[in-house]
Amino acid sequence: MMGVSPIFCLWRMDLIKLIEQTAEGLGYEVVDVEMSPRGRLLRVFIDKEDGINVEDCADVSNQLTRVFMVENFDYDRLEVSSPGIDRPLTKLAHFARFAGEQIQFKLRVPGVGNQRNYKGLLRGVEGDDVLVETDAGEQRFAFADIEKARVVPTF
Repeated sequence: MMGVSPIFCLWRMDLIKLIEQTAEGLGYEVVDVEMSPRGRLLRVFIDKEDGINVEDCADVSNQLTRVFMVENFDYDRLEVSSPGIDRPLTKLAHFARFAGEQIQFKLRVPGVGNQRNYKGLLRGVEGDDVLVETDAGEQRFAFADIEKARVVPTF
């Protein structure tokens, strides 16, 4: 995160914690939070075991709006939605939960052969490592080295 002030990073972490506490209090998991560069647009992706519907998104949106008002958080637009069929995998538990699915992911720094982007069958998790069957065979990636990952929908 070159060029990003440490104060912004702390502020962002506090905001994410506030969002997670609010959503979890309502029975939802926060899958991901996206913020525009100046924090004016906030996207929150939620999930629960039996899926998400429009009412769920409205409930979380209404509650977050009230919490942001109390906390004096200034923003222009809040969007709350399900993670979708190409859902992001942002926590180690997500990689365990979606074992058996096709995924695509990007490493923070290039790996073997200067490669950063991978696609393959998610085999599961061992410790802090993610196991993926790629064209080169089963490979092990440290969770901390994965920048972004998504489930690849199959139709």
